[in-house]
Amino acid sequence: MSGKTFTALGLAAAAAAFWSQKPAIQTVECEAPPKKDEKKKSIKTAEDDKKRKLEGLTPDSPMRLRMEAFNKQLQAEITARLEKLDGVGKFKVDSWNRVEGGDGISMVMQDGKVFEKAGVGVSVVYGMLPPAAVAQMRAQHPNIAATKESMPFFATGISCVIHPHNPNAPTVHFNYRYFELGSEDGGEPVSWWFGGGCDLTPTILYEEDAVHFHRVIKEACDKHDPRYYRDFKKWCDEYFYIPHRNERRGVGGIFFDDLDDKKPDELFAFVQTCGKAFLDQYVPIMERRKDMPFSDADKHWQQIRRGRYVEFNLVYDRGTKFGLLTPGARIESILMTMPLTARWEYMHEPDLKAHAKLMETLRVPREWIPL
Repeated sequence: MSGKTFTALGLAAAAAAFWSQKPAIQTVECEAPPKKDEKKKSIKTAEDDKKRKLEGLTPDSPMRLRMEAFNKQLQAEITARLEKLDGVGKFKVDSWNRVEGGDGISMVMQDGKVFEKAGVGVSVVYGMLPPAAVAQMRAQHPNIAATKESMPFFATGISCVIHPHNPNAPTVHFNYRYFELGSEDGGEPVSWWFGGGCDLTPTILYEEDAVHFHRVIKEACDKHDPRYYRDFKKWCDEYFYIPHRNERRGVGGIFFDDLDDKKPDELFAFVQTCGKAFLDQYVPIMERRKDMPFSDADKHWQQIRRGRYVEFNLVYDRGTKFGLLTPGARIESILMTMPLTARWEYMHEPDLKAHAKLMETLRVPREWIPL
């Protein structure tokens, strides 16, 4: 890979590893990849962090380690609950390590009794960000000083996508992540932020399910800032839009990125509340819908809607596109979000009134609960 065509590989690896919905860096022209001696900085930070984890984490431990620990604990809780709900399916565990520093765990269930496919992934990535990539990042984070040197970065995230068998049960997605740009001396990060969100994608619209999903996440947001749900719900409706279809992917939820407007501990608490709310958001819906009867027409409609899900992820989702263009990316992890089955038909129109009702909602976003 030549210097002229070098893609901001460090951050690309991070985005590819945990399916970031909005990577901060696009493909850039820059001088050269980070040098070997520069890479040693991120490796040293990773090694130092291993020692810190062995000693035990405290409320004063670096935020990156606390977020990593939270992600892995949440992954364990969610996968255990989903296995119990499915009753038959088990998660395959795929653990991996990065030479430059970091590791991850991809857990995927396929062909369960309830879930056609469910994936919960956690990634921890250390690396070096080239100067041109740092320069682009300054547009959103002006506290980052101009530099001609690569800078160490850290990224961790948890991402989950669930595709049920029953078309009465909705697909769901969430992602919560943390990024920091390190200092030269290994001290406090130069810049940091949180991002994430959750959204629901039904095949057949049950308004009470959408209301429940939004109410639970609004309650989580309101514990931290009364503006969060309103602002992040709007952001979600805008992000999960499929322009060539003139429709949204689903009934929304919340979406946020570059969140650094409060103290780190305050925003970490917010992200924890949102992550912990997921099972309350989704499990009651699944318990209502997983055993409902459905017709061949419903299953056919589900496959058409799955096709729309694939279109959004491959054409518009920034993290997916970024990852697929990244040399050496974990393709299996990036494509974990894809359903096992989907369908495309020429000039398809919904056959049933219940199916058409969903389309009306996808074209014009609704306020599911009072603001």
